Amino acid sequence: MNQAVSAFLSKHNFVRHVDVNVVSESILDDMNRGLSGEKSDEDMIPTWCLPPEKPVTDRSVIVIDAGGTNFRSCLVTFDKNGEASISELEKTKMPGVERELNKKEFFDQFAANLEHLKNKADVIGFCFSYPMHIQKDGDGVLIGFSKEVKAPEVVGCAIGKCLKEALVAHGWKEPERVTLLNDTVAALLAGKAAAKSNVYSSYIGFILGTGMNAAYIQPAIPSQEGFSKQIVVCESGKTRNVVMSDFDKAFDAKSQKPGTFFMEKQCSGAYLGPVAFEMIQAAVKDGLFTEAFARKLAALQSLTLIEFDGFLHAPYDASTTLGKLAAESATAEDYDRLYQILDALVERSARCASAILTAAVVQSGEGKNASQPVCILCNGSTFWKTNMIAERVNGYLDEVLTNRKGLYWKIVSVDNDITLGTAIAGLIE
Repeated sequence: MNQAVSAFLSKHNFVRHVDVNVVSESILDDMNRGLSGEKSDEDMIPTWCLPPEKPVTDRSVIVIDAGGTNFRSCLVTFDKNGEASISELEKTKMPGVERELNKKEFFDQFAANLEHLKNKADVIGFCFSYPMHIQKDGDGVLIGFSKEVKAPEVVGCAIGKCLKEALVAHGWKEPERVTLLNDTVAALLAGKAAAKSNVYSSYIGFILGTGMNAAYIQPAIPSQEGFSKQIVVCESGKTRNVVMSDFDKAFDAKSQKPGTFFMEKQCSGAYLGPVAFEMIQAAVKDGLFTEAFARKLAALQSLTLIEFDGFLHAPYDASTTLGKLAAESATAEDYDRLYQILDALVERSARCASAILTAAVVQSGEGKNASQPVCILCNGSTFWKTNMIAERVNGYLDEVLTNRKGLYWKIVSVDNDITLGTAIAGLIE
Protein backbone atom coordinates (compact mmCIF):
# COMPACT_ATOMS: atom_id res chain seq x y z
CA MET A 1 0.00 0.00 0.00
CA ASN A 2 1.11 3.55 -0.70
CA GLN A 3 2.92 4.89 2.38
CA ALA A 4 0.80 8.04 2.50
CA VAL A 5 -2.40 5.95 2.46
CA SER A 6 -1.08 3.63 5.16
CA ALA A 7 -0.19 6.61 7.34
CA PHE A 8 -3.60 8.16 6.72
CA LEU A 9 -5.47 5.00 7.73
CA SER A 10 -3.28 4.52 10.79
CA LYS A 11 -3.74 8.13 11.89
CA HIS A 12 -7.51 7.65 11.83
CA ASN A 13 -7.42 4.26 13.61
CA PHE A 14 -8.66 2.34 10.58
CA VAL A 15 -7.75 -1.37 10.76
CA ARG A 16 -7.79 -2.79 7.26
CA HIS A 17 -6.35 -6.23 8.02
CA VAL A 18 -8.77 -7.31 10.74
CA ASP A 19 -7.64 -10.68 12.18
CA VAL A 20 -10.44 -13.02 11.09
CA ASN A 21 -9.63 -15.71 13.65
CA VAL A 22 -9.40 -13.29 16.60
CA VAL A 23 -12.68 -11.57 15.70
CA SER A 24 -14.41 -14.93 15.20
CA GLU A 25 -13.31 -16.05 18.67
CA SER A 26 -14.76 -12.87 20.13
CA ILE A 27 -18.02 -13.45 18.27
CA LEU A 28 -18.16 -17.06 19.50
CA ASP A 29 -17.78 -15.88 23.09
CA ASP A 30 -20.61 -13.42 22.56
CA MET A 31 -22.80 -16.09 20.93
CA ASN A 32 -22.37 -18.46 23.85
CA ARG A 33 -23.15 -15.75 26.37
CA GLY A 34 -26.32 -14.92 24.47
CA LEU A 35 -27.38 -18.56 24.27
CA SER A 36 -26.91 -18.97 28.02
CA GLY A 37 -29.09 -15.96 28.79
CA GLU A 38 -26.26 -13.62 29.74
CA LYS A 39 -25.90 -10.11 28.37
CA SER A 40 -24.53 -10.21 24.84
CA ASP A 41 -24.28 -7.96 21.81
CA GLU A 42 -26.00 -10.45 19.50
CA ASP A 43 -29.60 -11.35 20.29
CA MET A 44 -29.19 -15.09 19.51
CA ILE A 45 -32.87 -15.54 18.72
CA PRO A 46 -34.28 -19.10 18.75
CA THR A 47 -36.76 -19.80 15.94
CA TRP A 48 -38.22 -23.07 17.26
CA CYS A 49 -37.93 -24.64 13.82
CA LEU A 50 -35.69 -26.76 11.64
CA PRO A 51 -35.64 -27.24 7.86
CA PRO A 52 -38.33 -29.75 6.81
CA GLU A 53 -36.98 -33.20 5.96
CA LYS A 54 -39.36 -33.71 3.01
CA PRO A 55 -40.12 -31.33 0.12
CA VAL A 56 -43.28 -29.21 0.30
CA THR A 57 -45.87 -30.34 -2.27
CA ASP A 58 -49.31 -29.30 -3.55
CA ARG A 59 -49.60 -26.06 -1.57
CA SER A 60 -49.73 -22.33 -2.19
CA VAL A 61 -48.50 -19.60 0.14
CA ILE A 62 -48.46 -15.81 0.07
CA VAL A 63 -44.89 -14.57 0.47
CA ILE A 64 -43.82 -11.18 1.79
CA ASP A 65 -40.22 -10.01 1.80
CA ALA A 66 -39.94 -6.74 3.70
CA GLY A 67 -36.44 -5.54 4.40
CA GLY A 68 -33.88 -3.01 3.33
CA THR A 69 -35.36 -0.58 0.83
CA ASN A 70 -37.86 -2.85 -0.94
CA PHE A 71 -41.17 -4.53 -0.16
CA ARG A 72 -41.77 -7.60 -2.34
CA SER A 73 -44.85 -9.81 -2.38
CA CYS A 74 -45.95 -12.76 -4.49
CA LEU A 75 -47.74 -16.10 -4.57
CA VAL A 76 -45.60 -19.26 -4.46
CA THR A 77 -47.12 -22.59 -5.52
CA PHE A 78 -45.44 -25.96 -5.01
CA ASP A 79 -46.50 -28.70 -7.44
CA LYS A 80 -46.76 -32.43 -6.69
CA ASN A 81 -43.01 -32.84 -7.26
CA GLY A 82 -42.12 -29.99 -4.90
CA GLU A 83 -41.11 -27.62 -7.68
CA ALA A 84 -41.93 -24.00 -6.85
CA SER A 85 -43.43 -21.43 -9.20
CA ILE A 86 -43.68 -17.71 -8.44
CA SER A 87 -46.55 -15.59 -9.71
CA GLU A 88 -48.07 -12.13 -9.18
CA LEU A 89 -44.80 -10.66 -7.99
CA GLU A 90 -44.89 -6.96 -7.13
CA LYS A 91 -42.18 -4.72 -5.69
CA THR A 92 -42.56 -1.36 -3.99
CA LYS A 93 -40.87 0.75 -1.33
CA MET A 94 -40.45 -0.51 2.23
CA PRO A 95 -42.83 1.47 4.48
CA GLY A 96 -41.04 3.78 6.89
CA VAL A 97 -37.97 4.39 4.76
CA GLU A 98 -38.99 7.67 3.17
CA ARG A 99 -40.76 9.15 6.22
CA GLU A 100 -41.70 8.23 9.78
CA LEU A 101 -44.97 6.26 10.11
CA ASN A 102 -47.13 5.51 13.13
CA LYS A 103 -48.27 1.94 13.81
CA LYS A 104 -51.57 2.17 11.92
CA GLU A 105 -49.98 3.86 8.90
CA PHE A 106 -47.25 1.23 8.82
CA PHE A 107 -49.57 -1.80 8.70
CA ASP A 108 -52.13 -0.06 6.48
CA GLN A 109 -49.34 0.42 3.96
CA PHE A 110 -48.53 -3.29 4.20
CA ALA A 111 -52.17 -4.16 3.52
CA ALA A 112 -52.29 -1.80 0.55
CA ASN A 113 -49.14 -3.39 -0.86
CA LEU A 114 -50.76 -6.85 -0.61
CA GLU A 115 -54.08 -6.01 -2.25
CA HIS A 116 -53.19 -7.98 -5.41
CA LEU A 117 -52.91 -11.18 -3.32
CA LYS A 118 -56.14 -10.86 -1.33
CA ASN A 119 -57.40 -14.30 -0.19
CA LYS A 120 -55.26 -16.21 -2.72
CA ALA A 121 -53.81 -18.48 -0.01
CA ASP A 122 -54.71 -19.21 3.59
CA VAL A 123 -51.17 -18.96 4.98
CA ILE A 124 -48.52 -16.26 4.75
CA GLY A 125 -44.74 -16.56 4.96
CA PHE A 126 -43.41 -13.19 6.07
CA CYS A 127 -39.70 -12.45 5.78
CA PHE A 128 -39.30 -9.42 8.03
CA SER A 129 -35.61 -8.66 8.08
CA TYR A 130 -35.31 -6.91 11.41
CA PRO A 131 -34.51 -8.17 14.93
CA MET A 132 -37.50 -10.08 16.38
CA HIS A 133 -38.28 -12.43 19.22
CA ILE A 134 -39.78 -15.39 17.37
CA GLN A 135 -42.73 -16.97 19.17
CA LYS A 136 -43.49 -20.70 19.21
CA ASP A 137 -46.62 -20.06 17.11
CA GLY A 138 -44.46 -18.52 14.37
CA ASP A 139 -45.26 -14.87 15.11
CA GLY A 140 -42.48 -12.38 15.79
CA VAL A 141 -42.25 -9.49 18.26
CA LEU A 142 -40.14 -6.66 16.87
CA ILE A 143 -37.07 -5.81 18.94
CA GLY A 144 -36.10 -2.78 16.88
CA PHE A 145 -35.55 -1.48 13.38
CA SER A 146 -32.27 -1.19 11.53
CA LYS A 147 -31.45 0.06 8.01
CA GLU A 148 -32.89 3.49 8.80
CA VAL A 149 -36.58 2.42 8.91
CA LYS A 150 -38.63 4.95 10.89
CA ALA A 151 -41.71 3.48 12.61
CA PRO A 152 -41.00 3.58 16.36
CA GLU A 153 -44.56 2.67 17.42
CA VAL A 154 -44.14 -0.75 15.78
CA VAL A 155 -41.31 -1.77 18.14
CA GLY A 156 -42.63 -4.33 20.62
CA CYS A 157 -45.56 -5.35 18.41
CA ALA A 158 -46.41 -8.89 17.32
CA ILE A 159 -45.98 -8.37 13.59
CA GLY A 160 -48.10 -11.31 12.38
CA LYS A 161 -51.00 -10.43 14.67
CA CYS A 162 -50.94 -6.78 13.61
CA LEU A 163 -50.76 -7.74 9.95
CA LYS A 164 -53.77 -10.06 10.28
CA GLU A 165 -55.76 -7.24 11.87
CA ALA A 166 -54.81 -4.83 9.10
CA LEU A 167 -55.70 -7.33 6.37
CA VAL A 168 -59.11 -8.08 7.91
CA ALA A 169 -59.75 -4.33 8.14
CA HIS A 170 -59.00 -4.17 4.40
CA GLY A 171 -61.58 -6.86 3.59
CA TRP A 172 -59.51 -10.06 3.79
CA LYS A 173 -60.60 -13.38 5.20
CA GLU A 174 -58.35 -13.81 8.24
CA PRO A 175 -55.29 -15.88 7.29
CA GLU A 176 -54.91 -19.15 9.19
CA ARG A 177 -51.29 -18.38 10.03
CA VAL A 178 -48.64 -15.74 9.46
CA THR A 179 -45.14 -17.15 9.94
CA LEU A 180 -42.45 -14.55 10.64
CA LEU A 181 -38.83 -15.19 9.85
CA ASN A 182 -35.62 -13.35 9.20
CA ASP A 183 -34.05 -13.27 5.73
CA THR A 184 -31.14 -15.30 7.07
CA VAL A 185 -33.55 -18.11 8.03
CA ALA A 186 -35.12 -17.90 4.57
CA ALA A 187 -31.66 -18.22 3.01
CA LEU A 188 -30.83 -21.20 5.21
CA LEU A 189 -34.10 -22.95 4.30
CA ALA A 190 -33.49 -22.30 0.61
CA GLY A 191 -30.03 -23.83 0.90
CA LYS A 192 -31.52 -26.96 2.40
CA ALA A 193 -34.28 -27.16 -0.23
CA ALA A 194 -31.79 -26.79 -3.07
CA ALA A 195 -29.31 -29.33 -1.71
CA LYS A 196 -30.96 -32.29 -3.47
CA SER A 197 -28.24 -34.93 -4.01
CA ASN A 198 -25.55 -32.96 -2.16
CA VAL A 199 -25.01 -34.12 1.42
CA TYR A 200 -24.35 -31.30 3.86
CA SER A 201 -23.80 -31.68 7.58
CA SER A 202 -25.49 -28.38 8.41
CA TYR A 203 -26.73 -25.12 6.92
CA ILE A 204 -26.05 -21.41 7.35
CA GLY A 205 -27.91 -18.46 5.89
CA PHE A 206 -25.82 -15.30 5.48
CA ILE A 207 -26.97 -11.90 4.25
CA LEU A 208 -24.60 -9.19 3.11
CA GLY A 209 -26.70 -6.68 1.23
CA THR A 210 -28.35 -3.53 2.53
CA GLY A 211 -27.89 -5.08 5.99
CA MET A 212 -25.83 -7.95 7.37
CA ASN A 213 -26.76 -10.97 9.49
CA ALA A 214 -26.40 -14.74 9.88
CA ALA A 215 -28.45 -17.74 10.98
CA TYR A 216 -27.24 -21.27 11.66
CA ILE A 217 -28.47 -24.54 13.18
CA GLN A 218 -27.60 -24.67 16.87
CA PRO A 219 -27.31 -28.11 18.49
CA ALA A 220 -29.44 -28.77 21.57
CA ILE A 221 -28.12 -27.18 24.78
CA PRO A 222 -28.49 -29.63 27.68
CA SER A 223 -27.98 -26.88 30.26
CA GLN A 224 -30.86 -24.86 28.80
CA GLU A 225 -34.10 -26.71 29.56
CA GLY A 226 -36.31 -26.97 26.49
CA PHE A 227 -33.64 -25.70 24.10
CA SER A 228 -33.73 -28.33 21.36
CA LYS A 229 -31.74 -28.33 18.14
CA GLN A 230 -33.05 -25.44 16.03
CA ILE A 231 -32.24 -22.53 13.75
CA VAL A 232 -30.88 -19.51 15.62
CA VAL A 233 -30.72 -15.97 14.25
CA CYS A 234 -27.62 -14.19 15.51
CA GLU A 235 -28.25 -10.49 14.73
CA SER A 236 -24.54 -10.37 13.95
CA GLY A 237 -24.67 -6.70 12.97
CA LYS A 238 -25.06 -5.75 16.62
CA THR A 239 -21.58 -7.00 17.51
CA ARG A 240 -19.80 -4.17 19.30
CA ASN A 241 -16.32 -5.66 19.69
CA VAL A 242 -14.94 -3.94 16.61
CA VAL A 243 -12.36 -1.19 16.22
CA MET A 244 -14.10 2.01 15.20
CA SER A 245 -12.07 4.39 13.09
CA ASP A 246 -12.61 8.14 13.00
CA PHE A 247 -14.60 7.60 9.81
CA ASP A 248 -16.92 5.08 11.48
CA LYS A 249 -17.49 7.40 14.41
CA ALA A 250 -18.23 10.35 12.14
CA PHE A 251 -20.83 8.41 10.20
CA ASP A 252 -22.30 6.74 13.28
CA ALA A 253 -22.98 10.16 14.82
CA LYS A 254 -25.04 11.10 11.74
CA SER A 255 -26.93 7.79 11.45
CA GLN A 256 -30.55 7.17 12.41
CA LYS A 257 -29.47 5.14 15.46
CA PRO A 258 -26.03 6.18 16.66
CA GLY A 259 -24.23 3.83 19.02
CA THR A 260 -25.81 0.68 17.57
CA PHE A 261 -25.12 -1.96 14.88
CA PHE A 262 -21.37 -1.31 14.87
CA MET A 263 -20.48 -4.46 12.91
CA GLU A 264 -23.24 -3.90 10.36
CA LYS A 265 -22.06 -0.33 9.82
CA GLN A 266 -18.62 -1.70 8.91
CA CYS A 267 -19.90 -4.35 6.50
CA SER A 268 -23.20 -3.72 4.79
CA GLY A 269 -24.33 -1.87 1.72
CA ALA A 270 -26.48 0.71 3.48
CA TYR A 271 -23.43 2.03 5.31
CA LEU A 272 -20.32 1.41 3.21
CA GLY A 273 -21.08 4.35 0.93
CA PRO A 274 -21.49 6.90 3.74
CA VAL A 275 -18.36 5.61 5.51
CA ALA A 276 -16.44 5.87 2.24
CA PHE A 277 -17.66 9.46 1.95
CA GLU A 278 -16.23 10.23 5.40
CA MET A 279 -12.93 8.62 4.39
CA ILE A 280 -12.66 10.66 1.21
CA GLN A 281 -13.47 13.95 2.94
CA ALA A 282 -10.89 13.22 5.64
CA ALA A 283 -8.32 12.36 2.96
CA VAL A 284 -9.04 15.67 1.23
CA LYS A 285 -8.50 17.56 4.49
CA ASP A 286 -5.29 15.63 5.15
CA GLY A 287 -3.84 16.60 1.77
CA LEU A 288 -3.66 13.15 0.16
CA PHE A 289 -4.74 14.40 -3.27
CA THR A 290 -3.57 17.06 -5.66
CA GLU A 291 -5.30 20.41 -5.27
CA ALA A 292 -7.41 20.13 -8.42
CA PHE A 293 -8.70 16.64 -7.62
CA ALA A 294 -9.21 17.52 -3.96
CA ARG A 295 -11.53 20.37 -4.98
CA LYS A 296 -13.63 17.94 -7.03
CA LEU A 297 -13.88 15.44 -4.19
CA ALA A 298 -14.64 18.12 -1.59
CA ALA A 299 -17.69 19.12 -3.64
CA LEU A 300 -19.25 15.68 -3.23
CA GLN A 301 -22.41 15.81 -1.10
CA SER A 302 -22.78 12.07 -0.55
CA LEU A 303 -21.63 8.69 -1.84
CA THR A 304 -23.28 5.30 -2.23
CA LEU A 305 -21.73 1.85 -2.33
CA ILE A 306 -22.76 1.49 -5.98
CA GLU A 307 -20.99 4.74 -6.83
CA PHE A 308 -17.68 3.94 -5.17
CA ASP A 309 -17.80 0.28 -6.20
CA GLY A 310 -18.04 1.44 -9.81
CA PHE A 311 -14.66 3.10 -9.35
CA LEU A 312 -13.15 -0.07 -7.86
CA HIS A 313 -14.40 -2.19 -10.75
CA ALA A 314 -13.08 0.24 -13.39
CA PRO A 315 -11.10 3.21 -12.04
CA TYR A 316 -10.58 4.79 -15.45
CA ASP A 317 -14.22 4.53 -16.54
CA ALA A 318 -15.31 8.17 -16.80
CA SER A 319 -19.00 7.24 -16.76
CA THR A 320 -18.94 6.45 -13.00
CA THR A 321 -19.37 9.12 -10.32
CA LEU A 322 -15.79 9.05 -9.08
CA GLY A 323 -14.33 8.08 -12.43
CA LYS A 324 -15.77 11.24 -13.97
CA LEU A 325 -14.23 13.44 -11.28
CA ALA A 326 -10.90 11.68 -11.64
CA ALA A 327 -10.89 11.92 -15.44
CA GLU A 328 -11.27 15.68 -15.19
CA SER A 329 -8.41 16.39 -12.79
CA ALA A 330 -6.67 13.40 -11.17
CA THR A 331 -3.06 12.35 -11.52
CA ALA A 332 -2.02 8.70 -11.62
CA GLU A 333 -1.13 8.94 -7.93
CA ASP A 334 -4.56 10.42 -7.17
CA TYR A 335 -6.19 7.44 -8.85
CA ASP A 336 -4.06 5.00 -6.90
CA ARG A 337 -4.58 6.65 -3.52
CA LEU A 338 -8.35 6.87 -3.95
CA TYR A 339 -8.47 3.25 -5.07
CA GLN A 340 -6.46 2.04 -2.10
CA ILE A 341 -8.57 3.99 0.41
CA LEU A 342 -11.81 2.55 -0.95
CA ASP A 343 -10.36 -0.94 -1.32
CA ALA A 344 -9.30 -0.88 2.33
CA LEU A 345 -12.95 -0.43 3.29
CA VAL A 346 -14.00 -3.38 1.14
CA GLU A 347 -11.15 -5.50 2.54
CA ARG A 348 -12.33 -4.82 6.08
CA SER A 349 -15.90 -5.73 5.16
CA ALA A 350 -14.78 -9.07 3.71
CA ARG A 351 -12.73 -9.90 6.79
CA CYS A 352 -15.58 -9.06 9.19
CA ALA A 353 -17.98 -11.17 7.12
CA SER A 354 -15.49 -14.05 7.20
CA ALA A 355 -15.23 -13.81 10.99
CA ILE A 356 -19.02 -14.05 11.33
CA LEU A 357 -19.18 -17.10 9.06
CA THR A 358 -16.25 -18.74 10.83
CA ALA A 359 -18.06 -18.37 14.16
CA ALA A 360 -21.31 -19.77 12.74
CA VAL A 361 -19.60 -22.86 11.27
CA VAL A 362 -17.71 -23.55 14.51
CA GLN A 363 -20.86 -23.04 16.60
CA SER A 364 -22.82 -25.50 14.44
CA GLY A 365 -20.48 -28.30 15.51
CA GLU A 366 -20.47 -29.67 11.95
CA GLY A 367 -18.28 -29.60 8.85
CA LYS A 368 -15.80 -32.15 10.18
CA ASN A 369 -15.86 -34.33 7.04
CA ALA A 370 -14.81 -33.00 3.65
CA SER A 371 -17.58 -34.98 1.92
CA GLN A 372 -20.23 -33.39 4.18
CA PRO A 373 -19.38 -29.69 4.42
CA VAL A 374 -21.52 -26.99 5.97
CA CYS A 375 -23.66 -25.34 3.30
CA ILE A 376 -23.41 -21.54 3.46
CA LEU A 377 -26.03 -19.82 1.35
CA CYS A 378 -24.90 -16.24 0.81
CA ASN A 379 -27.42 -13.65 -0.30
CA GLY A 380 -27.02 -9.99 -1.09
CA SER A 381 -25.62 -7.74 -3.77
CA THR A 382 -22.95 -6.40 -1.43
CA PHE A 383 -21.53 -9.91 -1.12
CA TRP A 384 -21.86 -11.01 -4.74
CA LYS A 385 -21.33 -7.74 -6.64
CA THR A 386 -18.98 -5.56 -4.61
CA ASN A 387 -15.46 -5.70 -5.98
CA MET A 388 -13.55 -8.73 -4.59
CA ILE A 389 -15.68 -9.35 -1.47
CA ALA A 390 -16.84 -12.86 -2.42
CA GLU A 391 -13.35 -13.84 -3.56
CA ARG A 392 -11.76 -12.55 -0.37
CA VAL A 393 -14.30 -14.28 1.88
CA ASN A 394 -13.62 -17.59 0.14
CA GLY A 395 -9.89 -17.10 0.69
CA TYR A 396 -10.18 -16.20 4.37
CA LEU A 397 -12.55 -19.08 5.13
CA ASP A 398 -10.20 -21.50 3.40
CA GLU A 399 -7.33 -20.27 5.54
CA VAL A 400 -9.09 -19.95 8.92
CA LEU A 401 -11.76 -22.67 8.80
CA THR A 402 -10.14 -25.37 6.70
CA ASN A 403 -6.38 -24.90 7.05
CA ARG A 404 -6.39 -23.93 10.73
CA LYS A 405 -9.46 -25.66 12.15
CA GLY A 406 -9.98 -28.61 9.79
CA LEU A 407 -13.61 -27.66 9.08
CA TYR A 408 -15.21 -27.86 5.64
CA TRP A 409 -17.77 -25.57 4.06
CA LYS A 410 -19.21 -24.60 0.72
CA ILE A 411 -20.65 -21.24 -0.32
CA VAL A 412 -23.68 -21.52 -2.61
CA SER A 413 -26.29 -19.30 -4.19
CA VAL A 414 -29.87 -20.11 -5.20
CA ASP A 415 -32.15 -18.15 -7.52
CA ASN A 416 -35.03 -16.51 -5.64
CA ASP A 417 -33.59 -17.84 -2.39
CA ILE A 418 -35.41 -15.53 0.03
CA THR A 419 -38.74 -16.07 -1.72
CA LEU A 420 -38.30 -19.85 -1.76
CA GLY A 421 -37.17 -20.05 1.85
CA THR A 422 -39.96 -17.78 3.05
CA ALA A 423 -42.55 -19.91 1.24
CA ILE A 424 -41.19 -23.06 2.89
CA ALA A 425 -41.32 -21.39 6.31
CA GLY A 426 -44.91 -20.38 5.75
CA LEU A 427 -45.85 -24.04 5.27
CA ILE A 428 -43.91 -25.58 8.16
CA GLU A 429 -46.52 -27.02 10.51
